[in-house]
Amino acid sequence: MPRMMKVKQRFDNEKIEDLTAALNEKLNQEKITSLVKPGMSIAVAVGSRGVDRIVEITAATIAFLKELGAEPFIVPSMGSHGGATAEGQTDVLRHLGVTEESTGAPIRSTMEVVKLGELENGLPVYVDKYASEADGLVVINRIKPHTAFRGPVESGMMKMISIGLGKQKGAEACHQMGFKYMAENVPAMAKIIMNERPFLFGVATVENAFDKAAIVEVMTKQDIIDYEKDLQVKAKEMLPKLFFDQLDVLVIDEIGKNISGDGMDPNITGRFPTPYATGGPDVNKMVVLDLTHETEGNANGVGTADFTTQRLVDKMDREVTYANGLTSTVCAPTKIATTLANDQEAIKAAIKTCNILDFTKVKMVRIKNTLEIAEIEVSEALYDYVKNHPQLEAVTEPVEWAFDENGNLA
Repeated sequence: MPRMMKVKQRFDNEKIEDLTAALNEKLNQEKITSLVKPGMSIAVAVGSRGVDRIVEITAATIAFLKELGAEPFIVPSMGSHGGATAEGQTDVLRHLGVTEESTGAPIRSTMEVVKLGELENGLPVYVDKYASEADGLVVINRIKPHTAFRGPVESGMMKMISIGLGKQKGAEACHQMGFKYMAENVPAMAKIIMNERPFLFGVATVENAFDKAAIVEVMTKQDIIDYEKDLQVKAKEMLPKLFFDQLDVLVIDEIGKNISGDGMDPNITGRFPTPYATGGPDVNKMVVLDLTHETEGNANGVGTADFTTQRLVDKMDREVTYANGLTSTVCAPTKIATTLANDQEAIKAAIKTCNILDFTKVKMVRIKNTLEIAEIEVSEALYDYVKNHPQLEAVTEPVEWAFDENGNLA
């Protein structure tokens, strides 16, 4: 096994310091305030992603609606996440810190949906029952590249409306024809929902490479249709990355749904669950070692790795994990990768099978997870590359791996 050294990756760290003030400025535009009337019941859609300062954003939005005399409540908007149960989706929000106490609004969770219509291709369009019955609808989400398809609109406002608010039935419908057509179906479904129900506005953020909010916008229905694509371009420009074109082995300490819908962001790893998205490094062999505590056994994404550990498999809740594949129709990420007894054996297996002649020259990178890549570890074979790269800096000398008596990383 190669000696490893810690390396810093340099990214632009522009961010909004006072997010509540910035959001309030955008909310208190006449085009937004004029949409909210006293006494309106307003469903505020909040999802399962680890959006930066989601509690602060939600609380500020709720406070704004209350100041105008409205009666807001929160609806979990996360497709089939949370085990596709009402209780599970409320639990997901609680893990994110989104509660009635922290936001000032009750949470109304159900998996019941109302059918609003059909696309021209026959796909049904659903929306959350509580949201459907409200006098107004507000959506909160981050805009970023999707992990399984490419298009003018990927993961953001329209996806939150069509798939998040569609609950499991809506998510299944949107995925029914596969990711090949998602770039068409997501906005088409979202437009039907926005037209058929009293959609008020969306709160959109774009995060920098450190997953901190760098942009916040409040968007009407027409703004979303006209400008979401522009925010996605900015999101792609800010996306963090590994500054390597090719790696023999990538080691990832942990994956989980709180990290990415795919457990680990394919835009970082270069391993995508479908052929309809590309980017990132060319990785020969990939190892995932463990699950995050927050993912509660959901191991979606382990199947895109080549090797994993018995520890991860023992923590895996297969029913919850398989729900992702059954809903999205993409089952490769929910398979169990080749499983070794411990970290050391899994990493060695990756090295042994990475198709190089001299294992001492393996080009290897280790990261904690795909959210935290400002500091990584790289093997000695990449020393010259790091030394000559303007956005990389070696901060330690190369050292040997440290394993405990069970063969796991100390």
